[in-house]
Amino acid sequence: MADLEHGKDFIQLKNGPFDLDLVFAPDGIETFEQAWRRHLDVEGFPVCHLDDIIASKVAANRVKDQESLPRLRAFREYWLRQRR
Repeated sequence: MADLEHGKDFIQLKNGPFDLDLVFAPDGIETFEQAWRRHLDVEGFPVCHLDDIIASKVAANRVKDQESLPRLRAFREYWLRQRR
């Protein structure tokens, strides 16, 4: 919690069966309000829309993000086809 109080915009929790990233100011997302309007509820838990996750990874332009983009885009196409 001290990191939050000092203005850190990213925290990673590693206390459970998987890592959880909390990002408070992601690249590529203009405002919380815009992202919230697009969010999805997954089993009662709000998550960013896949388009926002992709936009954030494009804007961050890190090597690991660039490597994950083809999989995310392929999943987005699959997900869109399933919703039709």
